[in-house]
Amino acid sequence: MKKLLSGNEAFALGAYHAGVMVASAYPGTPSTEILESIARFDDIYAEWSTNEKVAMELGLGAAYAGVRALVSMKQVGLNVASDPFMAASITGINGGLVVIVADDPGAHSTQNEQDTRHYAKLAKVPMLEPSDSQEAYDLMAIVFEISEEFDTPVLVRSSTRISHSKSVVEVNRSRAATTKQASFRHDVEKYVMLPVHARLRRPLIEERLVKLTAYAETFAYNQIIKGERHLGVVSSGVAYQYAREVFPEASFLKLGMTYPLPQNLLHQFAAQVDRVIVVEELDPFLQESMLAMGIKVSGKEFIPRIGELNPGIVEEAGYRAGLLAAPLRKKADLPQGLPGRPPVLCAGCPHAGIFFVLNTMGQRSKLLDARGKSEKEGKLIITGDIGCYTLATYPPLRAMDTTACMGAGIGQALGMEKAGVGSKVVAVIGDSTFLHSGITGVVDAVYNQAQVTIIILDNGTTAMTGHQDHPGTGISARGKKTKAVELERLVRGIGVEDVKVVDAFDMKALRAAVRSSIDNPELSVVIVRGACSVRLRKRSGPRAVDMDKCDDCETCLKLGCPAIQKLDEQVYIDVTMCAGDACTVCEQLCPKKAIGPLTAIGAEESR
Repeated sequence: MKKLLSGNEAFALGAYHAGVMVASAYPGTPSTEILESIARFDDIYAEWSTNEKVAMELGLGAAYAGVRALVSMKQVGLNVASDPFMAASITGINGGLVVIVADDPGAHSTQNEQDTRHYAKLAKVPMLEPSDSQEAYDLMAIVFEISEEFDTPVLVRSSTRISHSKSVVEVNRSRAATTKQASFRHDVEKYVMLPVHARLRRPLIEERLVKLTAYAETFAYNQIIKGERHLGVVSSGVAYQYAREVFPEASFLKLGMTYPLPQNLLHQFAAQVDRVIVVEELDPFLQESMLAMGIKVSGKEFIPRIGELNPGIVEEAGYRAGLLAAPLRKKADLPQGLPGRPPVLCAGCPHAGIFFVLNTMGQRSKLLDARGKSEKEGKLIITGDIGCYTLATYPPLRAMDTTACMGAGIGQALGMEKAGVGSKVVAVIGDSTFLHSGITGVVDAVYNQAQVTIIILDNGTTAMTGHQDHPGTGISARGKKTKAVELERLVRGIGVEDVKVVDAFDMKALRAAVRSSIDNPELSVVIVRGACSVRLRKRSGPRAVDMDKCDDCETCLKLGCPAIQKLDEQVYIDVTMCAGDACTVCEQLCPKKAIGPLTAIGAEESR
């Protein structure tokens, strides 16, 4: 049977057919759809975990219990999960444990271009890389067997193009009926990593790596594709597809397992061609490994280390390196004068009002010192976090000063305050991100008597990655109602005394809450609650501008709402985008009361 599947869908179906019993993840582009796809199967336990570390620990526990487990995440998520991931390497497993990590070359949806391949070498675990959806499906039948045969977690590296591109997949397996029940085998020396046990496990890791290296030599997806002798190309993943298109006559060594590498096979291939190059995205991982083996090879001398590759980039690199006599195709002239598409918050976004307040009210602030005696003046500092609200960095809001990683905003605010910065510091974090990694920052703030304000933007979803649920929504990955974590009760339970819950669309209440919190010399938390506008089922009562009252002050434009525009020196509201009655922020802001319901303004004009 043939199906048109994205790489993520193929991973999920392949894992299902391979007998996976437990799947966990935290949503993160480009990996999100793996868990979403696998959660559709009734006979698998699938969950959105609080964060990637918890997801890895859950998968490891399931593998210890003897069942097959799948954990998926994007590349920076592995940083969060690295502690249990490294532990899984040294303890080994019982049931198969597979970790799929989707890299993001070009940083389309993340804060860096981290190359996951280095984690495989660090952890001394095998890593496989599919080059299309068919291989994503097929490899799932193999990786769990590798995991169980070699007593190791297995890392599968995807990328944006592999995860999101669709291709035809020959689905030639089905889920085998299994009667295997979870059963933990007590083995203290294997699973309890006291130093004495860790020292005993260490030689086993090295022995495993030697066996895996031998296995790589005959691994079916490490294959030589013979072509002309003048050029030999070593590649893997989606880069292989680009290289094959640009160098169709060359010989290829296509690697499906990129760690550990098959040294004998690489030497054999190099001996068969006149020149060897490596085509790979991001770091020279394969190239440096081959150089260490004594193989003369080039690649990153002409192929970019930065950004996502494509056939055009590889072709241009090949031309500069003298591998092609002339470009295979003429560069297409891009149309000129196309309208820009600035990155902005959505129309009716519940975050717009609070960032407007922070921008306009926070220009000067007072901060008492630890003894409450002296004051320091300075511009408000806003430490941000990872989420769609990071778009508030851009004009006209300009209300974000830092963004590093999930949960970092709270810790950064504490560091600035303790360093004695001459301003009040406000940390802004989303509800899903707060539950992911912001709680410990609040604990630290309470314990160390921080004088900062923390604003939790609660829109009731994980909006940036496609509106997945999280512990605060009380809905599981499978759509089942469960117990919701109440943010205000959680924060008060930690020990924060000044906790306010504010309607995200009530500008007067937002101003009052921010002013009160900034003036408070002690720790304060403001929970700004409002539904994500993308999830509005019905929009009613769009707003309009009364041209007779508008004096063109442009206050409404400072909100950054894409529904509010200016054409021919006149401000107007695009009614097809306006969230209407669900928002009304622009109506509250207008000093001339020139914004109101379209029906009311239309009736007034008709008179």
